[in-house]
Amino acid sequence: VFYFFSVFNRKTGEPPLINGWIPYLGKALIFRKDAYKFLLDQQKKFGDIFTVHIAGRYITFIMDPFQYVYVIRNSKQLEFHEFANKMASKTFDYPALSKRKFPELKENLHRIYQYLQGKPLDIISDHMMKNLQDIFEWKCSQATDWETEKMYKFCCSVMFEASFVTLYGRVPAADGHKVISEIRDKFIKFDASFPYLAANIPIELLGATKKVRKELIHHFLLQNMTKWLGGSKVVQARQDIFEKYELLGDYDKAAHHFAFLWASVGNTIPATFWAMYYLLRHPEALAAVRDEIDHLLQSTGQKRGPTYNILLTREQLDNLVYLESALNESLRMCSSSMNIRISQEDFVLKLEGNQEVVLRKGDWIALYPQILHMDPEVYEDPKEYRFDRYIENGKKKTTFYKAGRKLKYFLMPFGSGISMCPGRFLAMNEMKMFLFILLSHFDVELAENKAVRLDNSRMGLGILLPDVDIAFRYKLRS
Repeated sequence: VFYFFSVFNRKTGEPPLINGWIPYLGKALIFRKDAYKFLLDQQKKFGDIFTVHIAGRYITFIMDPFQYVYVIRNSKQLEFHEFANKMASKTFDYPALSKRKFPELKENLHRIYQYLQGKPLDIISDHMMKNLQDIFEWKCSQATDWETEKMYKFCCSVMFEASFVTLYGRVPAADGHKVISEIRDKFIKFDASFPYLAANIPIELLGATKKVRKELIHHFLLQNMTKWLGGSKVVQARQDIFEKYELLGDYDKAAHHFAFLWASVGNTIPATFWAMYYLLRHPEALAAVRDEIDHLLQSTGQKRGPTYNILLTREQLDNLVYLESALNESLRMCSSSMNIRISQEDFVLKLEGNQEVVLRKGDWIALYPQILHMDPEVYEDPKEYRFDRYIENGKKKTTFYKAGRKLKYFLMPFGSGISMCPGRFLAMNEMKMFLFILLSHFDVELAENKAVRLDNSRMGLGILLPDVDIAFRYKLRS
């Protein structure tokens, strides 16, 4: 009853406000419990545009995917970087990138993302492929008979180490694997607190998180990083930039490197898990993807098995349409990112069909693509995993419709516009290569029959984690 009072207390042109009756919190608790269900319920009551009061913030949700383009296009009035910068500096413990203190640092760091595209991406992908094969060989070459492991733990172990070595270099110590697995264990502890840090909960209230974060950052101090061998150009370029800023302390630089590591694996690990899990749950999907992989190896005259070094060009990776479709389908089902923009001024957002939304300076605008990903009008039986959903007549399918109209945006696991993940091409390549090696070298199957569900505690923050881990088994293919 309470929120109806505030629904009508609005300026002309402002969307209806859903306020909640708890001061400051507003609808935060119910939103956190299940954002997807909450937003669908509000859409039924108030239509495609409404404002929700969540923990002191007023967030206007645009639910109609045909209107996304108008939000994405207005990047001048609707800004993202300042919000991301504040959240990251708090979460990863480095000073905010203020223009006064660190002129052009933000722009310089952004420029470096060119190393994750085009030719430089090919180089980094080749290193990743080699490192993945080395790790699989080290981990699994003894598996002449069935070996059983927990799937999330396995994905985490392989992807973390391969990404770490590819980006930062090898740890030359005799027990290099052990050093990286110690960093990984701390990383997992920190990552468990990530949703709370992102929700602005003081780190002092999160048990050992502050201590763990400090230890992680210390690994990236210059005296440690200079010992690592064969790091990537992207990390080297970041180091060179940080050296130009005297006001950045050693700890601050290390914190930036740690943040980059989190950005590289925080979402890729759970996404790899879901891709693998769904393939193993659906034998026909597994068979189709494996067949495509075997066919590529055959046609390029490459042998499979841990002792052979497989080389893949970007073009070959791109042409694995079943692998890509299966991966996209798992991303559709497990991604839950909230695309946020912040109004830089009092501003009227003009939308399709002569609609206008009056925004106040500081208001948040949000797109919530999970609603689109689960829309039965766009995706038939959206709760069902269909590995070939993104294939049409043997080619990639990129046309999806709603209400008879073609959608510009139909799959958005990596954000949109100015907030799109700059590492998305590398992330896709890494996941494809992981699955490629796994399925070309090993027979794999689930070792227990239990349902794994999405854990909603990261709603709005990227890829959702599984609520439980599940055992699988693997052995070398004969």
